[in-house]
Amino acid sequence: MTPALSTAGLSKQFGAFKAVSDVTLSFPHGARHALIGPNGAGKTTLINLLTGVLAPTSGEVQLGAERITTLPPHERVKRGMTRTFQINTLFPGLTVLESVVLAVAERRGRAGVWLRTVARQREEIDEAMALIESLRLGPDANSLTRNLPYGRQRLVEIALALATKPRILLLDEPAAGIPAGESAELFGVIAALPREVTILFIEHDMELVFRFAERITVLVGGRVLTEGPPADIAADPRVREVYLGEAQHG
Repeated sequence: MTPALSTAGLSKQFGAFKAVSDVTLSFPHGARHALIGPNGAGKTTLINLLTGVLAPTSGEVQLGAERITTLPPHERVKRGMTRTFQINTLFPGLTVLESVVLAVAERRGRAGVWLRTVARQREEIDEAMALIESLRLGPDANSLTRNLPYGRQRLVEIALALATKPRILLLDEPAAGIPAGESAELFGVIAALPREVTILFIEHDMELVFRFAERITVLVGGRVLTEGPPADIAADPRVREVYLGEAQHG
């Protein structure tokens, strides 16, 4: 079966610095895949290459069977690739429901008239409310987004991303800055998303990674060190040496 997302020999240089070198990856449909590595490993650069924020020096990116290497970010969104970073500007003066209705209306090409007709946009409201409830945000539907705790705001951000009906959801450190209890709840919601959504996420919290990822890719110095299920990654001495700080010296 054609993977949901794949790369072949993907590389990015900034002058003499090789930020990403010859990365070949394949993510099957419905994957829950984590990208980890020490600071400077090239994780965010790789996400930027996948989403079209950066153009590769060499190599290819494919979304399903389509080559998307040269497509700009908005065209990738249209084809089903969404990154929370691209929708990280919440609407602080709107309620959660109003925000998600706006995002749904935008996808349907009706955002220009939503303010005048929101009471009549029953389909958009119903879709938005179902999405809100699926993310366990129902009690906050009529709360202003600016009044929510940070962890709940991240859930709203994911709701806005999901309103675009993505096939691929890219999450760059979704738990950053969120208290431990809230981050576990956030990842529980992410893990429960429908399997038609393929999820690739960068995360520094190893407990969350090993709890929720089904496969893990380890990047070091812009290259893939290894890839596999969490148990294999946890047991790999190379990973412990370069990433988990458990190397024995002396």
